[in-house]
Amino acid sequence: MNLEIILSNILNPPVLFFFLGMLAVFVRSDLDVPQPLPKLFSLFLLISIGLQGGYKLHKSGFDTQAIVVLSLAMLMAVVVPIYTFFILRLKLDIYNSAAIAATYGSISAVTFITAGSFLNSLGENYSGFMVAAMALMESPAIIIGLMLVLLFGRNNREKVEWGEIIRESLFNGSVVLLLGAMIIGLLAGEKGWETMKPLFGDLFRPMLAFFLLDMGLVAARQIGAIKKVGKFLLAFGIVVPVANAVMGILLAKLFGLAKGDAFMFSILCASASYIAVPAALRLSLPEANPSIYVTMSLAITFPFNIIVGMPLYYYLVSFVWG
Repeated sequence: MNLEIILSNILNPPVLFFFLGMLAVFVRSDLDVPQPLPKLFSLFLLISIGLQGGYKLHKSGFDTQAIVVLSLAMLMAVVVPIYTFFILRLKLDIYNSAAIAATYGSISAVTFITAGSFLNSLGENYSGFMVAAMALMESPAIIIGLMLVLLFGRNNREKVEWGEIIRESLFNGSVVLLLGAMIIGLLAGEKGWETMKPLFGDLFRPMLAFFLLDMGLVAARQIGAIKKVGKFLLAFGIVVPVANAVMGILLAKLFGLAKGDAFMFSILCASASYIAVPAALRLSLPEANPSIYVTMSLAITFPFNIIVGMPLYYYLVSFVWG
């Protein structure tokens, strides 16, 4: 792997703030980000990425390539929770297998946003419809996970509130805000984006640095819980994201995606949800243990993707694209 790619990621200021947050926990500093602020940072980043995605769509249009990407996104959102469920069943019960499978079948918006910043730092870009693909991939895994439980676990006579589950999956806050901001960016066009750019464009990376500082604090505090998941799940949290990224890269090459879009698609395939899916599963799958699937996505896969995964996937994309 090219050392320059690794260094460009590690020395990217927002990623350095992630390391700073982890370091603060390791040295037992009292550094903390007051609780309302991380939510504000998250909302800001979702609006920013949505507006920019909508503006890019306004410039490029919604063509056949966009339809191909959205179809591939749906395919991976369905395939990943199904195949990982059966791998997990080798060691775990049905409920925890389904919960982890749903977590890894969904996506991490923060990983996507950080990867976009990394790509831009290399002087490359991605299409606006990748934002739509991100929003599309967040919810199906929750439904697939619950269907797997119904097929292999729960008594079929148990009542499942499918209407509430689908509503929660499709209309959770992050999906609504992301898609809403993207539509606003699409409708407002270049003139509208120019009025919003001083806040949601120029301040994007500084706000990402704040957010990753907090994520570093949160991830480091979860490190101690890794021993609870065991060697099998520790390996799963690293190997499966890489395998999913490779599948995403091969599909992207097969269907002729541009290099930047292929990289971002690999990031979507490799990431795991630690916000939307856990929130939905706590209500719909209480039999599963949140300390397992949240720890795996937040303390194992998220740091791995931020530190190692992004330069690795970019290297693989660059190699395949020549």
